[in-house]
Amino acid sequence: MSNKADAAAKEAEGKLESALGELTGDTEHQIKGKAKQVQASAMNAAEELKDGARSLAQKVSDAAAKLADGKG
Repeated sequence: MSNKADAAAKEAEGKLESALGELTGDTEHQIKGKAKQVQASAMNAAEELKDGARSLAQKVSDAAAKLADGKG
């Protein structure tokens, strides 16, 4: 499973656990659910950072190739 899918699953799991805690009045489940949602947000942020780094690296590579070909 991809990291983005893992993050989505963790987010859903956290929402369900938090909702269960709210329905039952169980603060432990509420806290655990919120913690899983925060973890999912961090996982998504890491993936966005990786995607941004890949995009930047591709742009640098393209620019270097243009300069090498004398088109820059």
